[in-house]
Amino acid sequence: NRRVRAVGELAENQFRVGLARVERAVKERLGQAESDNLMPHDLINAKPISAAIKEFFGSSQLSQFMDQTNPLSEVTHKRRISALGPGGLTRERAGFEVRDVHPTHYGRVCPIETPEGPNIGLINSLALYARTNEYGFIETPYRKVEGSKVSNEVDYLSAIEESGFTIAQANAELDKEGRFTNDIVDSRRHNEFVLAEPADIHYMDVSPSQVVSVAACLIPFLEHDDANRALMGANMSRQAVPCLRAEKPLVGTGIERTVALDSGTVVKATRGGQIDYVDAGRIVVRVNDEETTAGEVGVDIYNLTKYTRSNQNTNINQRPLVKVGDVIAREDVIADGASTDMGELALGQNVLVAFMPWNGYNYEDSILISERVIAKDRFTSVHIEELTVVARDTKLGTEEITRDIPNLSEVQLGRLDECGIVHIGAEVVVGDVLVGKVTPKGETQLTPEEKLLRAIFGEKASDVK
Repeated sequence: NRRVRAVGELAENQFRVGLARVERAVKERLGQAESDNLMPHDLINAKPISAAIKEFFGSSQLSQFMDQTNPLSEVTHKRRISALGPGGLTRERAGFEVRDVHPTHYGRVCPIETPEGPNIGLINSLALYARTNEYGFIETPYRKVEGSKVSNEVDYLSAIEESGFTIAQANAELDKEGRFTNDIVDSRRHNEFVLAEPADIHYMDVSPSQVVSVAACLIPFLEHDDANRALMGANMSRQAVPCLRAEKPLVGTGIERTVALDSGTVVKATRGGQIDYVDAGRIVVRVNDEETTAGEVGVDIYNLTKYTRSNQNTNINQRPLVKVGDVIAREDVIADGASTDMGELALGQNVLVAFMPWNGYNYEDSILISERVIAKDRFTSVHIEELTVVARDTKLGTEEITRDIPNLSEVQLGRLDECGIVHIGAEVVVGDVLVGKVTPKGETQLTPEEKLLRAIFGEKASDVK
């Protein structure tokens, strides 16, 4: 009986708080003596409303910086459900009952994907086919069974509606007509697992994967895994950084293409047609005549994202998959993004793994990798970092970005241009100077040597950091 409060509802509540503040201010203004010839714009100040909305999006516990490490982490972050935040629970007060998996989670909330640690069970993920209804309750789809025959009609049921029905598992055996072949079928009734006759069954699960979330569904042979390790696998696949060369998995679960499409990292064709022009940054499509409306330009231009920094400093780069003259249909993938290969999610690499002892080097959880893995850049990734340097006015004088930095050799300053900023294309290593900045230091008691230097070189020798 939990409700999902979506963003719209939370923003609406904040708006209501802002409106109440405005109302109070207007009433105060009207109550003042000189309120005879006031106009509406003199009374109403909209600042409290915008302040409440800004506060909600800027500093609310539920307004988070999107996890953009890879396409899966994006999708998962957008499908997350939290019991924390304003109007919710606190980690300290939440007991075992709140955190535990409940029978009504079936097909609605993933029993596997949840963080380890203090938030376990309080932050969950929406199951694969789940949706929320107009009241905020989570519904899950079931195929209708009429007269022990399974139809293709799908009904979405909430936990309350489901309790009165008998529901068969998705892997129940059916014949060609869609009738149950066994006399007794594994089912669920009143949140209990029961054995039921085909005549008593009202619904059937849509898919065996409807129980779990997107991340858990990407684990091959999930049913053979221990639940705790599956939880770790689902959480860790969100942390995979995009490889230099993405490679789609040889062993997948069939949902990789859907995740890549829904994450928005790949480019989909909005209309079918023929490819007119392709380069690394742009694709031009001449649209089919039947898909263009009168007076509309029959050309679609797709500008690709090149080497852009993500929120997590990983590299977002789109590559065209089509060539000039190719015929494409609507919804076809025409360009790959980060961590995708041929329109499929590709978080890792296909490598040969051996389970064997090797002179103790792979003791317990150690692994040994071949030199070829490194030589071929199999697990190499590119990261883009943005650094900012600010030159301020201090009490002792202004800071200056310059190439003339005391106590540094010419070798250390070799990559800086005349302005003191590293030039584009320079290869740098750890500890290299990227920007030269000098800050005036407070005058201290000078040693005789420093006094001599000051006398010879004048102000130039005055100390800077």
